[in-house]
This record gives sequence, structure tokens and C-alpha cells, in this order.
Amino acid sequence: MAVGLALVLRDLVQRRLGLSWAVAAIAIGALLSASFAPPALVVASTVAFLLSEIADLAVYTPLQRRGFIRAAVASSMVGLVIDSIVFLGLAFGSIEFLAGQVVGKAWMVLAALPFLVLLRARDRRLGLMPA
Repeated sequence: MAVGLALVLRDLVQRRLGLSWAVAAIAIGALLSASFAPPALVVASTVAFLLSEIADLAVYTPLQRRGFIRAAVASSMVGLVIDSIVFLGLAFGSIEFLAGQVVGKAWMVLAALPFLVLLRARDRRLGLMPA
């Protein structure tokens, strides 16, 4: 479920610091994923993380001009579906539990929405522009 939150946070990194920082965050996240996952799941966890974050980046980047909230939610949903499919497929050879994975991660994205709305309002009030 932390994946849903991680995808939103990656969008915030790109919004505040720019694309190159977002790519660096993906690389660091992949290393952390490889470090903390149990040995049997390292490949599945790392590959799933990398692919989901890259997919999130690919969706968020063009959509951000159409609205921060829309871009963050759409890119996170794409990323969490990819993360779930890749992880389940590589780790267990089955996507039988895909629905549960997607629902759990989607709840984290939805839980982050009030924070994103407040952040966008604060940015507008302060005249801050995305990186």
C-alpha cells in the first residue's frame, strides 16, 4: 500500500524540484526497494518499483500542464496497476490477487488527495510555480 503513497510523493518531487530530481528519486527508491525486500522478492520488488515509477513519470509529465491533482491521480493509478501486475507476476507467477492489491494501493492515493488539494491551494496563494 505504500506504493500508492510513493507514487504521489514522486509527483510532488517532480512538481517542486523538476524532472531530473524525480528520476534521481526513482533510482534511490529502487535501491532502497532492493535493500529492504526479502531476498526472494528483491527482483520482483525492484523491477515492479522501477517500472511503476517510470510509468507514473510518463503519465504525470504531460498531464501536469492540465492540472496537478488530475495528473497526480491519473499517473498514480497507472503506476499502482503496473506495480501490482509486475510484482505479483514476478514474485508469485500469478495475478490472482490483483484486485486486492490495486484497491489497497488506490486507497493510499485517495487518502493523499486532501493533502494535494491543500498543497495546490497553498502554492496558488504563495504564487509558487511548478519546477
